[in-house]
Amino acid sequence: MFERFTKDARDVVKGAYVYVEGSGGGGRCVEPEHLLLALLDREGSRGSFALAALGLGERRESVREALREARRRAGLTQAETDALAGLGIDVAEIVARVEETHGVGALAGDRTDKRWWSGRTSFGREAKGVLERSLRVALAQRDRHIGDEHILLALTAGPGVPAEVLADHGVTYASLVRVLYGSGGEAQAG
Repeated sequence: MFERFTKDARDVVKGAYVYVEGSGGGGRCVEPEHLLLALLDREGSRGSFALAALGLGERRESVREALREARRRAGLTQAETDALAGLGIDVAEIVARVEETHGVGALAGDRTDKRWWSGRTSFGREAKGVLERSLRVALAQRDRHIGDEHILLALTAGPGVPAEVLADHGVTYASLVRVLYGSGGEAQAG
């Protein structure tokens, strides 16, 4: 599948690895959030054009902050947090207690003591799902190659924190399709 990726799409994947391995991401697996962070760093690509056209250019830091907050909640979406609140479970209180005992970022996997992990960075199940969905999105749009715009579309087409954060900032699958393909490209890839 990677042979179908454009240079921009490969750069997004490489950038996601940088977030995991560097100081920006923590953890040992590339997750969908890392793909979104790498997309936010892009300039001069179809994906970055689409984000700018939807007004996200000047609000990228707000997206990064929303992703950081979701990581502190152990990757729970706001909808999941609200559902737990409906059951009487206060996620903010749980995060505060865990962080009080184990340090800030304990639920996010951002611990600085990573001696227990000596393996290689890999792709998490959800990130693999995003890449597979990006292929389906490209096929649905009748595009021969998978570009960074298809990864962005795939992030908005699935469930999870990146889709929720982007939607909260006015970036949805439908709005991206309109920007990238005009009104005629409404095919949904599941």
